[in-house]
Amino acid sequence: MKIEITRREMLRNSGIALAAGGLMGTTSFSPRPFRVSLNTSTIRGYQLPVEKQIDLCAEAGFDGIELWVSDVEAYVKQGGTVAELGRRIKQHGLVLENIIAFSTWMADDAVERAAGIQKMRQDMELTAGLGGKYIAAPVQGISAVVKQKLPEYSDRYRVILEEGVQADVTPLLELWGGGALNQLSDTAAITIGAAHPNASMLLDFYHLYRGGNSFDSLRQLNGGVLPVFHINDYPGSIPREALEDADRVFPGDGSCPFDEILPLLQEIGFRGAFSIELFNKTYWDSTDVVTLLKKSYHKTAAALSNKGGKHGGS
Repeated sequence: MKIEITRREMLRNSGIALAAGGLMGTTSFSPRPFRVSLNTSTIRGYQLPVEKQIDLCAEAGFDGIELWVSDVEAYVKQGGTVAELGRRIKQHGLVLENIIAFSTWMADDAVERAAGIQKMRQDMELTAGLGGKYIAAPVQGISAVVKQKLPEYSDRYRVILEEGVQADVTPLLELWGGGALNQLSDTAAITIGAAHPNASMLLDFYHLYRGGNSFDSLRQLNGGVLPVFHINDYPGSIPREALEDADRVFPGDGSCPFDEILPLLQEIGFRGAFSIELFNKTYWDSTDVVTLLKKSYHKTAAALSNKGGKHGGS
């Protein structure tokens, strides 16, 4: 499928349009335009039911939450309803930032891709039922990005964007540092090429670093259309190519240059949620969930307050 794109559409598209923030000059950094939210991957090792995850997230002081679709499905299978969970989120005053889901919507194989699109459609309907507006769309079904196929990947992304219009849910193209889509330039090319007003992406400090991307490249984005950004840190003692998801640490406990990146994100117009995402098994084994959540909140808030020196401090 060939997509015609006008200059106007390109400039408004996806979060990749050249940022107006570049014309704004340097602004002093303030944490308050941003929500501090929880990606429940951070507490996944405790194997808590989804309703308990929501309650504990609110009690820890977070502004928003990201839930796994599989946890919601388990709740429904046990007799609960999506509407009940949606009310629970709302009663706590939480923003449902995003739903974490996986499907093969990008697969090269047509049958596998069709099944992935159907699964994405179902997951977006579930997201809408919870009151959410965004769902993660990591790239699965291909082992590597082929540069010559970027226009085709854009077409595939546009398909699920159109599915999302029906549900009023936007799939966010997610970059994984160790996955097939690990380059910010490729992520940008796919979102621009989709030629869709809802096209956007889901980024993560660790994944950007793990994929070998320059944080300076963020300057080319329109942060105003990025609803959520995953925040975490990474140890400088491990070679970049050897880092694994479980190596992520609290913001400020690693080598991520938050003092440079956070003001940059504010300059390019980002005003969404910084959602802490960790998979640290050492944390799960050494502390209880309430303590981990409190520390996750306070470490994130401290990093956003720019109180921790060059690398966020401890």
